Amino acid sequence: MALRVVGVDPGLTRCGLAVVDVEANRRATLVDVTVIGTSADTSLDARLLGIARGIEAWLDRYSPDALAVERVFSHTNVSTVMGTAQASGIVIAEAARRGIAVALHTPTEVKAAVTGSGRADKDQVGHMVAKILRLDAPPTPADAADAAALAITHGWRGAAPGSHASATASGGSSGLTPAQRAWAQAEAAARKGASSQGTGGRGGAARRPIR
Repeated sequence: MALRVVGVDPGLTRCGLAVVDVEANRRATLVDVTVIGTSADTSLDARLLGIARGIEAWLDRYSPDALAVERVFSHTNVSTVMGTAQASGIVIAEAARRGIAVALHTPTEVKAAVTGSGRADKDQVGHMVAKILRLDAPPTPADAADAAALAITHGWRGAAPGSHASATASGGSSGLTPAQRAWAQAEAAARKGASSQGTGGRGGAARRPIR
């Protein structure tokens, strides 16, 4: 059973959205990507309303099990931070209204999950996103690729009970949705099956998590 995750790279001008299905064996498949765009010439209330309507339609269309949002971090440009935080709040509220679990992931966490290095640049992240999702090229624009990376990160590192993202989303593993619990159980069974084959051969080394 696949876990469906919506990744969101928040922003007022460009808000990247991606839907990714992640299976228990860590195989990730891109379902769809888009970018909600609002003009800087538009009033703030209208821009936030546009984002709200866009994410509302997206969540209704794809009914995800979880939503992963980039955690807002310090910028030298205060207005950029404010816009990102405002967009994030709209997205989180729309998910909460539907009872969808929400998790926050830092840019460093996302980079480490998809590339193995928390210092990877955007090109490296985009390249690995394309490779993981079996695409000819990274989703465009970059906001869409970043959203896909967020969804992959949560599917790989945040869905299992006891993880940081799971605790952030629900206050603990007991708050997981039925789909998340089923996914985590299937993942545990897959890992147990792989380990039972032994660590000396190729079977034991297959699908080793990126840390």
